[in-house]
Amino acid sequence: MKILCSVCARGGSTSLKNKNIKKLFGKPLILYSLMTAKKSNIFDKIVVSSDSKKILDISKKYSDMTILRPKNLSHDKAPKLPAIKHALKQAEIYFNKRFDIVVDLDATAPLRNVADIKGALKKFLKNSFSNLVSVSRSNKNPYYNMIEKKNGKIKIVKNSKINFYGRQQAPQIFDINASIYIWRRNNFLRINNIISKKTGIYIMPKSRSVDIDDKYDFEIVKLFFRKAKNEISR
Repeated sequence: MKILCSVCARGGSTSLKNKNIKKLFGKPLILYSLMTAKKSNIFDKIVVSSDSKKILDISKKYSDMTILRPKNLSHDKAPKLPAIKHALKQAEIYFNKRFDIVVDLDATAPLRNVADIKGALKKFLKNSFSNLVSVSRSNKNPYYNMIEKKNGKIKIVKNSKINFYGRQQAPQIFDINASIYIWRRNNFLRINNIISKKTGIYIMPKSRSVDIDDKYDFEIVKLFFRKAKNEISR
């Protein structure tokens, strides 16, 4: 079984400038995902896809191939799946091999560890999921404490015949934590949506589920890293 790891990282970012290569304790952010992928020792090849030559240059040491992404797959409204499909096709041409499994690791989720990747892959392989996404348990719940404004009126997002008086009573809700995505190749090339009826989930703790979108997320990640270092040094 051949497993490809892709790490996709655009050069532009509106919420946090150059976030994919922003220094986190002396290392560009994207390197944390690449180093963890390499340390897991489960991937046949690791590839990086980006529209930024700077990102690609930084990534060369920890990847087997760097892919210059086309402009039509690189703008801020471009969906994620076409970029990963492009990376898969380019990798299969370059390495002259067909990959059975595609694992995408988001460059902005540096807190995931090797156990998370191995655990997600193990669960995926044991089941007949079309794909798998990593998640964390959500604090907010559309059945209980999430509201929307519609036609000038406020209402709970998700209607239910049952009235819930506490979040614990409501159905369990998860946040996609933008950390690990896994597909079987044949299913992956046919789909256009990340979530389907056959999607599986792998639950990660919130302490390793921060996806960096802005400067506040970046500061939270630094706090978790410091906490982890302090615990190791005790």
